[in-house]
Amino acid sequence: MHKRNQKGSGFCLHVCLSCCALLFCLWLNLAVAESPENRQADTTDRIYAIPAGSLLDSLKQFSQQAGIDLIYDPVLLEGVKTQGLDGKFDVASGLNFLLIGTGYRFVEQAHGFEIIAVQVSGGLEISGSQAGGQVTVLPTIQISASNTGSYAATSSVTATKTNTLLRDVPQSITVVTEELIKDQAIQSLGDAVRYVPGVGVSQGEGNRDALVFRGNRSTGDFFVDGIRDDVAFFRDLYNIERIEVLKGANGMIFGRGGSGGVVNRVTKQANWNPVREFSFQGGSFNKKRMTGDFGHVFNDKVAFRVNGLFEDSDSFRDGVVVRRRGVSPTVTIRPTDRTKVVVNMERFHDDRTADRGIPSDSNLNRPVDVKRSLFFGDPKRSHSDAEVLSFNALIEHRFDFGVTLSNRTNYAQYDKFYQNIFSRSPALDNRVFLGAYNDATDRENVFNQTNLLYSVDTGPISHTLLAGVEIGQQITSNVRQTGFFNNDPRGISFPVPLSNPVTDVPIAFITRPADADNRSVVDITSLYIQDQIELLPQLQAIAGVRYDLFEVDFRKRNGDTTQINTSDHLISPRFGLIFKPIEPLSIYASYSQAYVPRAGDQLTGIIVTRATLKPEKFTTYEAGIKWDIYPDLALTGAVYRLDRTNVISPTSDSGGTSFLAGEQRTEGIEIGLSGRVTQSLSVMGGYAYQDGEITSATEEAEKGATIAELPRNTFSMWSRYDFTPRIGAAVGVIYRSSMFAAVDNTVRVPDFTRVDAALFAQFTRQVRGQINIENLFDTHYFASVHNNNNITPGSPIAVRATLVANF
Repeated sequence: MHKRNQKGSGFCLHVCLSCCALLFCLWLNLAVAESPENRQADTTDRIYAIPAGSLLDSLKQFSQQAGIDLIYDPVLLEGVKTQGLDGKFDVASGLNFLLIGTGYRFVEQAHGFEIIAVQVSGGLEISGSQAGGQVTVLPTIQISASNTGSYAATSSVTATKTNTLLRDVPQSITVVTEELIKDQAIQSLGDAVRYVPGVGVSQGEGNRDALVFRGNRSTGDFFVDGIRDDVAFFRDLYNIERIEVLKGANGMIFGRGGSGGVVNRVTKQANWNPVREFSFQGGSFNKKRMTGDFGHVFNDKVAFRVNGLFEDSDSFRDGVVVRRRGVSPTVTIRPTDRTKVVVNMERFHDDRTADRGIPSDSNLNRPVDVKRSLFFGDPKRSHSDAEVLSFNALIEHRFDFGVTLSNRTNYAQYDKFYQNIFSRSPALDNRVFLGAYNDATDRENVFNQTNLLYSVDTGPISHTLLAGVEIGQQITSNVRQTGFFNNDPRGISFPVPLSNPVTDVPIAFITRPADADNRSVVDITSLYIQDQIELLPQLQAIAGVRYDLFEVDFRKRNGDTTQINTSDHLISPRFGLIFKPIEPLSIYASYSQAYVPRAGDQLTGIIVTRATLKPEKFTTYEAGIKWDIYPDLALTGAVYRLDRTNVISPTSDSGGTSFLAGEQRTEGIEIGLSGRVTQSLSVMGGYAYQDGEITSATEEAEKGATIAELPRNTFSMWSRYDFTPRIGAAVGVIYRSSMFAAVDNTVRVPDFTRVDAALFAQFTRQVRGQINIENLFDTHYFASVHNNNNITPGSPIAVRATLVANF
């Protein structure tokens, strides 16, 4: 691996820390000006922006913002979730809304507001205030097998950069909640989206996350707390509270990329709800994993939290291992009830075997029929090593006159090296040809994002205005070496028998003139504005536009040294209308665009003949409905068309130049259901119908070809039922119809149905356990692909046991 550019690293870190220091000084001045001693309690209607999550945290925020006293037993409210609060409310209506679906209500007392449990008797709700005017708080009965909440989320900041109810977002968005992550024992993004309609999992060549959003594969549309996290590696969810998956073009919110969708991970933050949790997991194929989550409250101004991970696991694939470790501490400071400062860092290491699966059968045009454990190449010399170090800071302040100002800064270093010996040809005459290469990537990211949010009424029309600016720099060095078998300068391929496709012959890795040895500096400057408008109580609109200046300084350092400088000016609009015939039901239509510049997902795909070509353009037309059947049960449906244009096409088979003519179109229907059907039954899943076609020829496909990695039909449903307050069970079904492995449409990956299951037990108040069974009926299937000859078999039946202790 090559050394990082030390000068660029120091400069970026200096800029990052300087920005944080200046902003922190500004906020301290604001904190003094807004301190309780200088502020009088406001008894009029107030604008609240309390996100969904812990009811304990939300009540504390509400008490501070409303200037009232709340009386409650925090032990009884532990683990209870709320949909949050966003908008203008008086104290009574705001508190009422905050408690919807929690099983609690409030009673006004002379010294404040008391939160009491709603008791059920003979089908009637009876509060504790119906006993001769006396308030009697009875113990809460937990109607679930654990302290988990709903699979339904009610609001999101990701989709609009404002705290907005999901039914008021004119775009498909699926939230994988913390409760679902725990119940399914989800540890990767690939597992997380198995139950998300319209999103598929790509192989990523066995060394990185890669998802398929409505027919568009991406390795770069990943974000953490709204900040770009686009380096190619496998992420872990040990410090993640929930995952938000937006589908369709998302350029207005996220800038370049966001072609078919994005995934945003929301991290666990320090709060005033103390947590002390250890989890231990073990199971099939020598699975060993431990996580810790510890939160401590120093006082009413400062809270601390740290998450940790250690994993040492094998696999059903021969010679494949995973070694992971990570730590992520967070400090939250509230100098006043209007100011919040969050500082976070993460150190994460992922070391694994780079596994590219099995090839296809050239006679049958389907995956070759071999044992699903069989490795092609050499697992000992195929490995991926990723090291991540990131620092994050958020400073947020709410003013009296309806303005919220926030600034988020991220600095991250990524070191990634992988080497693989893999199948590069289909199986023919009982043999297959191997190839080999390695790749090293170092990247530094610095992003600073400032948002100004203003809520105002202009007559009968309400506005939530957002204006923002984002600046960033990404410095990337990338070196690739080709493997030559037996040190033969012509030996880039090596035949092995299909019965024993593992080789130990010597391999020399050399950087050829055609291989990458690049350094790129990307500077991003973005301006955006958005207005969420309430025209009538039943009619809302959202309109926004973003401008991105995307400048690339690209240098190729081997062979013929080349320097390329490009500058893209990207305009990404989004418009949407929402009609609400009744409050829980929304009918919407939207239009949005996004772009991917010629540097590509990983900023390494630019060459001289393409440097002047326009970025790829993605346009989404979508209409749908969102219905909150209950406060914690949501049904969604959408129809869409996603057009991809400005795809590169060659002028001839050997001309060496390219032009923009390629186009593809994906059309589909998505239906999703998530939340609680009853107090005992929770569900999550959906159905997607997708039809994708190459509508004009590209470099890789003829007109009329079907888009790769796009099954026509997918269905998934996870259902959990709690038999008693301590015992529960779940079953999950995943169906995927057949699909093509590549756009040449030669190799078809067969359909499959997989059944998963789980058992849950609450042993004591502090200890719970669960058993997750993947592929209960041991179905033979193929989980993901990268191309015709890199196809990953699905795991056979696998059992994982988890023990969680809270103290």
